[in-house]
Amino acid sequence: MRLAFCGNDNASAYNISAGVLRNVCFVDALNLVPHVFLLFITFPILFIGWGSQSSKVQIHHNTWLHFPGHNLRWILTFTLLFVHVCEIAEGIVSDTQMKSRHLHLFLPAIMGFVAATVSIVYYHNIETSNFPKLLLALFLYWIMAFVTKTIKLVRYCQDGVPFSQLRFCITGIMVILYGLLMAVEINVIRVRRYVFFMNPQKVKPPEDLQDLGVRFLQPFVNLLSKATYWWMNTLIISAHKKPVDLKAIGKLPIAMRALTNYVCLKEAYEEQKKKVADQPNRSPSIWLAMYSAFGRPILLSSTFRYLADLLGFAGPLCISGIVQGFQNTTNNTNTTEKDPSNSYLSSEEFLRNVYVLAVLLFLALILQRTFLQASYYVTTETGINLRGALLAMIYNKILRLSTSNLSMGEMTLGQINNLVAIETNQLMWFLFLCPNLWAMPVQIIMGVILLYNLLGVSALVGAAVIVLLAPIQYFIATKLAEAQKSTLDYSTERLKKTNEILKGIKLLKLYAWEHIFCTSVEETRMKELTSLKTFALHTSLSIFMNAAIPIAAVLATFVTYAYTNDKPLQPAQAFASLSLFHILVTPLFLLSTVVRFAVKAIISVQKLNEFLLSDEIGDDSWRGGDSSVAYESCKKHTGLQTKAINRRQPLRYQLESYEQPTRKQTRPVEIDDIAIKVTNGYFSWGSGLATLSNINIRIPTGQMTMIVGQVGCGKSSLLLAILGEMQTLEGKVHWSNVNETEPSFEASRSRNRYSVAYAAQKPWLLNATVEENIIFGSPFNKQRYKAVTDACSLQPDIDLLPFGDQTEIGERGINLSGGQRQRICVARALYQNTNIVFLDDPFSALDIHLSDHLMQEGILKFLQEDKRTLVLVTHKLQYLPHADWIIAMKDGMVLREGTLKDIQNKDVELYEHWKTLMNRQDQELEKDMEADQTTLERKTLRRAMYPRESKSQLEDEDEEEEEEEDEDDNMSTVLRLRTKMPWKTCWRYLTSGGFFLLFLMIFSKLLKHSVIVAIDYWLATWTSMDNANEFRNIGDVKSTNKTYHVAVFSILSGAGIVLCLITSLTVEWMGLTAAKNLHHNLLNKIILGPIRFFDTTPLGLILNRFSADTNIIDQHIPPTLESLTRSTLLCLSAIGMISYATPWFLVALVPLGIAFYFIQKYFRVASKDLQELDDSTQLPLLCHFSETAEGLTTIRAFRHEARFKQRMLELTDTNNIAYLFLSAANRWLEVRTDYLGACIVLTAAVTSITEGPHSGFVGLGLLYALTITNYLNWVVRNLADLEVQMGAVKKVHSFLNMESENYDGYLDPSQVPKDWPQEGEIKIENLCVRYENNLKPVLKHVKAYIKPGQKVGICGRTGSGKSSLSLAFFRMVDIFDGRIVIDGIDISKLPLHTLRSRLSIILQDPILFSGSIRFNLDPECKCTDDRLWEALEIAQLKNMVKSLPGGLDAMVTEGGENFSVGQRQLFCLARAFVRKSSILIMDEATASIDMATENILQKVVMTAFADRTVVTIAHRVHTILTADLVIVMKRGNILEYDTPENLLSQEDGIFASFVRADM
Repeated sequence: MRLAFCGNDNASAYNISAGVLRNVCFVDALNLVPHVFLLFITFPILFIGWGSQSSKVQIHHNTWLHFPGHNLRWILTFTLLFVHVCEIAEGIVSDTQMKSRHLHLFLPAIMGFVAATVSIVYYHNIETSNFPKLLLALFLYWIMAFVTKTIKLVRYCQDGVPFSQLRFCITGIMVILYGLLMAVEINVIRVRRYVFFMNPQKVKPPEDLQDLGVRFLQPFVNLLSKATYWWMNTLIISAHKKPVDLKAIGKLPIAMRALTNYVCLKEAYEEQKKKVADQPNRSPSIWLAMYSAFGRPILLSSTFRYLADLLGFAGPLCISGIVQGFQNTTNNTNTTEKDPSNSYLSSEEFLRNVYVLAVLLFLALILQRTFLQASYYVTTETGINLRGALLAMIYNKILRLSTSNLSMGEMTLGQINNLVAIETNQLMWFLFLCPNLWAMPVQIIMGVILLYNLLGVSALVGAAVIVLLAPIQYFIATKLAEAQKSTLDYSTERLKKTNEILKGIKLLKLYAWEHIFCTSVEETRMKELTSLKTFALHTSLSIFMNAAIPIAAVLATFVTYAYTNDKPLQPAQAFASLSLFHILVTPLFLLSTVVRFAVKAIISVQKLNEFLLSDEIGDDSWRGGDSSVAYESCKKHTGLQTKAINRRQPLRYQLESYEQPTRKQTRPVEIDDIAIKVTNGYFSWGSGLATLSNINIRIPTGQMTMIVGQVGCGKSSLLLAILGEMQTLEGKVHWSNVNETEPSFEASRSRNRYSVAYAAQKPWLLNATVEENIIFGSPFNKQRYKAVTDACSLQPDIDLLPFGDQTEIGERGINLSGGQRQRICVARALYQNTNIVFLDDPFSALDIHLSDHLMQEGILKFLQEDKRTLVLVTHKLQYLPHADWIIAMKDGMVLREGTLKDIQNKDVELYEHWKTLMNRQDQELEKDMEADQTTLERKTLRRAMYPRESKSQLEDEDEEEEEEEDEDDNMSTVLRLRTKMPWKTCWRYLTSGGFFLLFLMIFSKLLKHSVIVAIDYWLATWTSMDNANEFRNIGDVKSTNKTYHVAVFSILSGAGIVLCLITSLTVEWMGLTAAKNLHHNLLNKIILGPIRFFDTTPLGLILNRFSADTNIIDQHIPPTLESLTRSTLLCLSAIGMISYATPWFLVALVPLGIAFYFIQKYFRVASKDLQELDDSTQLPLLCHFSETAEGLTTIRAFRHEARFKQRMLELTDTNNIAYLFLSAANRWLEVRTDYLGACIVLTAAVTSITEGPHSGFVGLGLLYALTITNYLNWVVRNLADLEVQMGAVKKVHSFLNMESENYDGYLDPSQVPKDWPQEGEIKIENLCVRYENNLKPVLKHVKAYIKPGQKVGICGRTGSGKSSLSLAFFRMVDIFDGRIVIDGIDISKLPLHTLRSRLSIILQDPILFSGSIRFNLDPECKCTDDRLWEALEIAQLKNMVKSLPGGLDAMVTEGGENFSVGQRQLFCLARAFVRKSSILIMDEATASIDMATENILQKVVMTAFADRTVVTIAHRVHTILTADLVIVMKRGNILEYDTPENLLSQEDGIFASFVRADM
């Protein structure tokens, strides 16, 4: 057949006798002209442009300058392309019905398609290079195309072509589109004035794009890139080469920052407040505020969602059309040839063409997926914006909360943390899901209508099944939430117990009690597992419902149809309705989730509202500085009074700020130079009762005022009242007015003007470095910093920390002791450049040396030199003589105020009282002089810190992957590491659940999917058979056939439903078993680990394995695993099914498979990094909130609210940008996989139409191809999630490979005599000890002999090996040479448990566990009550315990916090007595006890232990002067070994020098 433009079967084709424009063919040729014109003009420009662009560096900002009408132009062009496709298709279909080829029917349309594509590429390039003059070419093209199309349209009208003909419609639409595009072009000229105007418009790119830090480009790229997330490619590909970090994701665009959104929401909320202002019982609605601030994007997202849902129904309709068309072509093959003169197609004929339907299905899918992802993205972005705004609102509220609220317990810190961590996230999630709320009902109604059209009444039966089963889903969902809550309670309890074990692990090992405590954790774990079981059961039920509902619905529908309708079921009906059922199930399943979230969101909003409306402290409006502000008593919560502070600046600072001009100093005109004056003050903590009453005091400027009084007389409250933290009932606080000129100097430091340096009684630290805690936002000044750290004697402590003053401290960093924390807080107050300093009992946690040093250096020297006003609350009366002014308080009133002399003269009684107290304190001091608490604290710190090298080893295990990267920079290895799935870990996880369950899971999964495929396959054969029968008309066969088909179908469906239940149960069951085994092994491994492991591993790291990682293994891995296997198997069975129906499909699958492999590979790496970023940026944010709430008074006294707000906004934005990128990456993936799915559908449709066996299988292939599109992205997302979650299993495994202590000895426990050691004779022969086999020995060849019943003292400097020797008795350290023989048995031969249970030890740090006193003395419950009481009596505790409620069963709180340190130490003594062992070892047991208690101890040891061997490791030498034998050690060797008398007689001996130093 020869080709000819106008076809060669019609002689009149080239006839123009009726006029040129009357010839159809000529008009079509005319239409080619504009397209060819555009291609000729633009190609050279594009090539030149591209050539030059490659050399240009990609500039960041001018890239996304949108010309006016940008989005409209893209939409119009896409519509135009679609219409061109229709035109091409129409031409080709018309052409197939002719005798010869008629090129004029489709060639111009193809050229038009090319031209339209070129036009948008060309436009994009012009836009990015911002060169609008070149747009003229496009303008001309639109005009020409408009004219030629109009000519064609006019020609059709003249010919009287009816409107129903497709070609007429297409031409009409194109005329409109070209016209609109022309209008857009004219608009660009109007706005940008690039031609026909004298002065072109200058344009600046948006602010965000000028800032190179903004990497999130979604708002700025063109429409196509927005829809497909093309701009994410660079990030996702670069993630392969190096991990994504915070620098790579940059900053948030301005519109998404927390501050912007906070302002929006705040305004909306204030509006709501105004509305309800006159109605006292109504509270402002946060919902309406949220709607007015974020309503528009939500509406936009809902619109996208509706469009996507409506397009979703194209799938079933196209399937029905294709199968129907296929059936018709197979049934009647004769086609009619058309007469060329009447070559017009009607729309119906066009849509009957199967290939046309296949292409339409493909386009509909792509559009639907694009809209769906756009809807998801918009809600995510809005959700993130809302969360940022809410967090800022909560934070601003926290900063203004009244202190009484926090102290009276109306608002607990826990509630605030919940608001931040839970409620805001609930609202964010609700926002993500809320378009579903109104989209789902529409989707369900549409689906049911379509089903009814297809199948009639029987469709309603199926729909009814779905609707009836939906409430069960909701019920299961609520049960799930309950189970999760109870699990949480148990796991908190388990963590508490685990934490206690880890803190007291040394004691547990020394007393051989590990197993008792281990079983108590295991008991809690069993409870937790029971509630996890219900959780797992409900999870599997919900998964089962999900899978079983569609099967049940389909079964009900088709069986009803088979028995109610005479006509057999058509394949077209069957597969279209199957596909509809699949669509219907999703919204119904999601509906329960959405409803649950909606309920949660409503509760969250109530909580938020309560919080936002709670009391605040007064307003800051008075900051102007009038000298007094009167308050009416009715005014609640008056604010922080005028703090216009007279800051007379000492010379030193003027020198530092040398550029500033010198300052005039005028004295404030105030009597006596008073800084603060309170007159007639009554203050309360919000209860209405005055805590402080009748307060009249004055605080002199530049002097030291001391506030003294008994515990609880209101000293701290007075400070807070002055700071304005209390409620003023009446009276006023005057702050002295500053009458001085304000030079630029003052302005530069103006933020210090009103601030008070305040150190609270309970030290408050930030999670930051030591240095940041001290300078606290002030400029760093080296001299001043050094002066302050020296005054607070912090230098020695700083030297012990691993990174000096750059070490992180606080909750997440290194735990410091109370005294160290307190000193840091005092240092902060001293360092600040403020005029007034409030110190609230700064000496409480310090020992006497430090207190004196701080008083002398810090307060008397540093502060007085600066002439700063100091108010000091203290109990240490010996400092009273230093005070310039004294305020004595009693029961919330001021007892006396004045100088010490005044009080001595006026109130002799008080003075005498003080004197006796001072004497008493002096005596205590003498005792205290020996109890050097600081050395102790430093020692514990050193113990925590010394094994630095091994701490890093442990972190290495965590980061082994990163290590490998550093070692060889070979790119390929890096890539391999970052893209490798952790298959080994997965296998470990799966096998830890047991092989039987693993096999059962795999087998049941495979069986289930085979059955589900079989159901659909059976349906295909059944419908095709019925149709074949219909043509042969065999009536009776039909009815038997029907019963047979229905029976098999029902059996298969029933089996499918049962298998769904079995598989979902096995997966959850396997997950539970794995979790149980992993936790059990982990706990036992850790508890039996060597003590060295606990010294070198930070507690937090071990606890993390038990909290976060165990939680992931318990709750997150099983559902991920289930989902992953399900979606993978569904995709595989679908591909198998299509390939079975049309083998040619496999050829097309190869390129798609390769594309899919690369997409998932790149995505997984990027997703993992972004997920880690999201997690790691969340913690600092939550910490910042809880920190702020704890340190409110300090922050407000310092006036640092603005700095903290700024920090909060930064942290929120950092977390939001990570989350935003994570969700954009998910969208990137989903768009890619959805487009792949659409390609699969297209190939499946085309191959099955050309190659298909019969209509049933065509329908089956298409149905499966459609399901693939839904599940492909789940495969990848679940893979990525699983990879992250397997990290937890890996971390747990890294601990499981640890060496345990060797618990089994050579002797059987039964061979050891029952009462061993009876005598208590100890021989130490040539003993060498080290902590680990790669470390130096700590004891070298020690020899000693201790007779039974001897009292032995061991002394030596820190680090001389004293404690190591005591540990050697218990084999806690590695004895690699020599031996210890006790009563004739070498201890290395004994089982550890036996050895440790027969000796007793008292440790230096007293450790108590939560539980009863009885449990603390005797956890094994072996002893009688009398023995316990006897022990308590010996330890001088009997009377105290008797007075407690419950006596021996009185409760001990965690860590024994309800007893003093001395009492705790005595309990430890009692614990050692209870165990009647003939050898007692005391490791510096008296270090933390006062003298009196220590004397008691000494007596007790002498009397109660008269017949036992006692080894005392001495902290103070005088405690061992009465011993029978003294051993002096140095660097692991014994230097002196004799009786104390003999050693003292050697004048130059070490022991003698120790004793002299101690006197």
